[in-house]
Amino acid sequence: MNCDEFVELVTAFLDGAMDEPTELRFLTHLTVCDDCEMCLEQFKQIIAMVGELPEASLTVETRDQLRGAFRALRRG
Repeated sequence: MNCDEFVELVTAFLDGAMDEPTELRFLTHLTVCDDCEMCLEQFKQIIAMVGELPEASLTVETRDQLRGAFRALRRG
């Protein structure tokens, strides 16, 4: 797995939506790539911060837009 593929799969990993072979490749890459480890931690921090927002201030549509924006940002 390369870094680009890793970034594309971060949200699937965090959502528990990854098949076992892909998850193994993801975790293996994570053990050898400090940049991707930092990327994963940043995603976790962002999700935690968003989770602290009052529920009424973040609609499902807004949450989906944020996720899409994060994916687009990581793709470049």
